[in-house]
Amino acid sequence: MAEHYVPDDLPTRIRHYINGEFVDSVSGRTFDVLDPVSNTNYATAAAGQKEDIDLAVAAAREAFTAGPWPRMKPRERARILNRIADAVEAQETRLAQLETFDTGLPITQARGQALRAAENFRFFADLIVAQFDDAMKVPGAQINYVNRKPIGVAGLITPWNTPFMLESWKLAPALATGNCVVLKPAEFTPLSASLWARIFQDAGLPDGVFNLVNGLGEEAGDALVKHPDVPLISFTGETTTGRTIFRNAAENLKGLSMELGGKSPAIIFADADLDAAIDSTLFGVFSLNGERCTAGSRILVHQDIYEEFCGKYAARAKNIVVGDPHDPETEVGALVHPEHYAKVASYVEIGKTEGRLLAGGGRPEGLPTGNYIAPTVFADVAPDARIFQEEIFGPVVAITPFADDAEALALANNTKYGLAGYVWTNDLTRAHNFSQNLEAGMVWLNSHNVRDLRTPFGGVKASGLGHEGGYRSIDFYTDQQAVHITLGTVHTPRFGASAAQ
Repeated sequence: MAEHYVPDDLPTRIRHYINGEFVDSVSGRTFDVLDPVSNTNYATAAAGQKEDIDLAVAAAREAFTAGPWPRMKPRERARILNRIADAVEAQETRLAQLETFDTGLPITQARGQALRAAENFRFFADLIVAQFDDAMKVPGAQINYVNRKPIGVAGLITPWNTPFMLESWKLAPALATGNCVVLKPAEFTPLSASLWARIFQDAGLPDGVFNLVNGLGEEAGDALVKHPDVPLISFTGETTTGRTIFRNAAENLKGLSMELGGKSPAIIFADADLDAAIDSTLFGVFSLNGERCTAGSRILVHQDIYEEFCGKYAARAKNIVVGDPHDPETEVGALVHPEHYAKVASYVEIGKTEGRLLAGGGRPEGLPTGNYIAPTVFADVAPDARIFQEEIFGPVVAITPFADDAEALALANNTKYGLAGYVWTNDLTRAHNFSQNLEAGMVWLNSHNVRDLRTPFGGVKASGLGHEGGYRSIDFYTDQQAVHITLGTVHTPRFGASAAQ
């Protein structure tokens, strides 16, 4: 096995960033940060508590009420956003190295994350300049128009899978619309998040507009959700945490956008392009180490092609290269953390009692240490099986046959989740009718997960609340104020006029 690559100049301390300064926790508390290949501690991160969140929110609130950012013209903000994008692109190689080291994602997949992050900032820079609002006219009587205003301090809570890119999904629209932010990144992967502060400083973002507090979800995250001066919470993470946030945000009636878990189906009909479907469904569950919310982790295959599909799919899965994330030949790297590795490994053992094991099933040969799990394929999985119903968030897939369209739809909708769906068929009528009946916030027809930034991103059922992306993000991060102006003579009923005469 090749020697584990460690990037140069790794920090040994990761600090908060509040009001333009890097600071330790008020309490001095820290937590260890592990790399997923060696599972050794490479840094200590400041462990944020309520008092650190209070300082960050106060800085953001002051920047919002008294600073220039919310009052800048869209073009001025857009210039800064584009400078941020330039800086992200300029650091693409370094960002990919750090992201791979911190998360265990293969380096070839981490490289694209930096470019996507930059594109998010460019997209919203363009969008706020092009943004226009409605005006409704009643000739000679009234004009009504909509005034969009930034809301205030946005609390952003982000996950540990592709963290830098997913942070950009929230940071770009929140900042573009004139809000100030407090970011609480996932505790497993704080490394790349710490880069935002310097990027924003160098781009000219005013102090206090961006604040970063590291820490555990139940401490720093909980304090951010409950803070009365944070009217917006955007959260990406698993469903159980989402329910807790929903309850805690209710006290102050906060605006919520939550992208939660998934157990997305990929439905393969008998008339599908089988080779293309196999390529897509392999990529859909084994890319990003299977640690992706939109993974097509339930594959439903028509009975006429079921055995052929299973055989070809398993053969390909066995050939997937598992190894050190920094090796460009690697297709599946190390899972993010030993706690998550233990969870996924437990589901692999459960799967051995619930399905026919076709590939994988445990640790790959030649990798005795690190959070490695071989791409694992189970066939003949019943719809009430745990590996069919529960989100595993790793390189594990369940394959189930179906007899007709009705059964396929029933199986596809037979979970509490509803994030994504993938449909493979050459029948155009079936493709559209079937996709529209899927209980999923997003559907891809004869395609893997390729998303246009203008489209809504979000799920239904236990997979989320609300949508972001394109103008939906503008809607979430702004208040829409209706302004009414009378142009003619005001004809108002004169209550009390007769009594006063």
